[in-house]
Amino acid sequence: MEAQEHMLKVRLISEMEKVLPTREPSGDGAVSRWSVLKGERSSFQIAYYGDVERKQTGTIRVEAPDGICVHVKKVGLSPCAYPCHRERDEGYLTAEPGMYPDVLEDITEFGFPIISGQWRSLWIEVETSETTPAGEYPIEFTLESAACAPGMKPLSAKIGVTAEVIDAVLPELNLIHTEWFHCDCLADYYKTEIFSEPHWRIIENFVRHSVKRGCNMLLTPVFTPPLDTAKNGERPTVQLVDVTVTDQGYAFGYDRFERWVDMCRRCKIKYFEISHLFSQWGAKAAPKIVANVNGEERNIFGWETRASGKEYREFLRAFLSSFTEELERLGIGAQCFFHISDEPEEQDLESYLDAKHLVEEYLSGYRMIEALSNYDFYRQGAVKEPVCASNHIEPFLKNRPPRLWTYYCTAQHLDVSNRFIALPGFRTRILGVQLYKYAIDGFLHWGYNFYNSEFSRYPIDPYQCTDADGAFPSGDPFLVYPGRDGQPVDSIRSMLMERAMSDLRAMDCLETLTDQKTVMECLMEEAYGEITFTAYPQNASYLVQAREKINAAIQAAVETQSRKPLS
Repeated sequence: MEAQEHMLKVRLISEMEKVLPTREPSGDGAVSRWSVLKGERSSFQIAYYGDVERKQTGTIRVEAPDGICVHVKKVGLSPCAYPCHRERDEGYLTAEPGMYPDVLEDITEFGFPIISGQWRSLWIEVETSETTPAGEYPIEFTLESAACAPGMKPLSAKIGVTAEVIDAVLPELNLIHTEWFHCDCLADYYKTEIFSEPHWRIIENFVRHSVKRGCNMLLTPVFTPPLDTAKNGERPTVQLVDVTVTDQGYAFGYDRFERWVDMCRRCKIKYFEISHLFSQWGAKAAPKIVANVNGEERNIFGWETRASGKEYREFLRAFLSSFTEELERLGIGAQCFFHISDEPEEQDLESYLDAKHLVEEYLSGYRMIEALSNYDFYRQGAVKEPVCASNHIEPFLKNRPPRLWTYYCTAQHLDVSNRFIALPGFRTRILGVQLYKYAIDGFLHWGYNFYNSEFSRYPIDPYQCTDADGAFPSGDPFLVYPGRDGQPVDSIRSMLMERAMSDLRAMDCLETLTDQKTVMECLMEEAYGEITFTAYPQNASYLVQAREKINAAIQAAVETQSRKPLS
């Protein structure tokens, strides 16, 4: 009997294609040559198929010129027990529970797995710096397998690409971008005491990484954020401000808050998102607030505290007067944004307005933002700077506020951009184009690292559960996984969010060099149709093509400027 000829198949794959073990990749959007700006990171994948009888182990060798850094990860499979809601559009990769590509893992000394009869992929990130010389950078990859059993032959394959660095630096992000940061989830997962030295170290690791991937604002838990908490339940206390009840009223200490601000400055966070001053979904109650009362730490406010009651009103007067003085003393007042209550609905308008009236005289001159879906909240003056759900944004675009943000979460599951694991990658990256076209001022998402069940009733293991225990489509609760030594681990989705923000930054760069009309021509709406929040090209190739047009226009503008005579 003749021995079967074993093969290692490799294919170049776009970062936007999710390689499923049982499906041959389509190759949509895959290119062997692309361009980037100085200081930009770009990614692609090498898909491989083990036409072998049993598992083998693979290694990869990279040959790259000086001036760029190449990072290789293996794409691991993550559980999607709840990939999507029953109501969904036709654009999902799957509606079936299963194991799907998401987590990006280090390749250890044991190599990467070549699984018999399965497609898998390696994630390649190419990183440039602001000082990388413009030019072409050829990169070659050699994949090899080790012979793991008698009679098995080692396999190998090569693949080459070229990255062209454009002679322009990727500018800073103009948009404000926040992904809600959950300090308590880090303490729970790593089994550390809240605000102990290990906890502070882990927090800083995750904050620094969020900035690397495109965030510039951080949810700041002045008091334990009253978010995603069951009524009459509570989350572990993560309160940066010390409160002491005295005979004269209240005294406040800011040591932890000041340490937080110092950490943010080190990590290059530009904006501080102050945690909500009232309970979620209607501002009916106070958040949990812990104080020192006669030498004992205990809760002084919470679900039992009526938001509009005299006691909490007096506390807010004392706290906000003191806190705003602290913000100005630190020189960050203009960088701070306040919330009243998250996601108020139409029936909550009265209670929301009551809560807002309690604090607005103390917060005069400060910016207040709120995630909402109802245009009436803005029309009646309840929210001056709305963070509008992307599937309800049309009325806001027609009667545009001076400043307009957008967000999406579990409820934005039809047609719009999102970052569920079961969605194709282009549906995550298209966000950058949409944010540019509609000149959106900020983007918010509720889950950078939410490792809890729905309503935070109990913690979950994010490597076993990606859906808040069946509540939200897999991938909605978090962008990064908790890794060894308190370090975050990327997902495909965190990388695609960075690419969306990089696309936006490149478009801003081109507009600065030319004008908005030039940028919009690169988006090719005449050929592909008008781009809205619910309508956009349904493939990865469009985004690759559009970005290459943007980069080419940037290069042409730079060359034109360099030829102009000095005045």
